[in-house]
Amino acid sequence: MKWALVGAIVVSTIAADGLQSSAMKAHGEIRTVSAGMWTRLFGQWRLALSVVFMALSFFSFTQLLAVADLSFAVPATALTIPVETFMARYVLRENVGWRRWAGAVLVAAGVLCLEL
Repeated sequence: MKWALVGAIVVSTIAADGLQSSAMKAHGEIRTVSAGMWTRLFGQWRLALSVVFMALSFFSFTQLLAVADLSFAVPATALTIPVETFMARYVLRENVGWRRWAGAVLVAAGVLCLEL
């Protein structure tokens, strides 16, 4: 049960972050703050859907805390870091250096230690 909730948190957090990144890239750089800018930004369906996924992640986390200790829940949900590092490199085509890859591998190894 607890790993299913961790999976739900990881998937919904990754979806929310991906949708936010996509919406921000579609909007472009903000040079001046104006009412029209806010309308265009919050009128994007990707940003609205990312809020839904963030809420799903939050409520899954509260359910995880009901069945698992905080000392398990917080480190386990860090599994989003290696997955998002992979997505940043191969989906968003961002430059990911060796130190970020090493950090992502260490986080994944730490989460694996939770299961052992």
